[in-house]
Amino acid sequence: MNCLGIKILGSGVLTIFFFLGMANLLYGQSNQINWISWEQMEIQMKNQKKKVVVDVYTNWCTWCKRMESTTFRDPNVVKAINKNYYAVKFNAEQREDINFRDRVFKYVSKGTRGYHELAAEITQGQLSYPTIVFMDENLNTIQPLSGYLDAPTFEMISNYFGGNYNKNTPFRTFQENYKMIKDH
Repeated sequence: MNCLGIKILGSGVLTIFFFLGMANLLYGQSNQINWISWEQMEIQMKNQKKKVVVDVYTNWCTWCKRMESTTFRDPNVVKAINKNYYAVKFNAEQREDINFRDRVFKYVSKGTRGYHELAAEITQGQLSYPTIVFMDENLNTIQPLSGYLDAPTFEMISNYFGGNYNKNTPFRTFQENYKMIKDH
């Protein structure tokens, strides 16, 4: 016992707890989407350009929370997003200004709620929640998709844009051949 009355375990037991803790930490990191802020994404883009997927959400949005607890926890979705994108969480009602493309985007108050101008910009005016915005390596919006997306649908769409299939394959064709593409 030490001075706090806690029994000190043998070094073998401590080693096991250490490795179990490390395995849990490493597993947890690889089993979740690496979400970053808009500002962090812009910094990382200076070192390595990548496509961007933006989860445009609000704190009160039930379907946003559902996507967070289901779709964004699916291992195939996590793998597809972490492999091909910087993943950005963007609260459409945040009040902090954001400088983007030589413009300051601000919060706009509308009655009891409001919206951030950048959310309106990247969703091409489709302020519905959740909206997932796929952006290219130059931060141009490829496609905003509003509404809840289940894991298989989200995975397929993220692989469509992430693999650049959108540049030469109609989505319907990609969708029909997706299982074959995914298995290879």
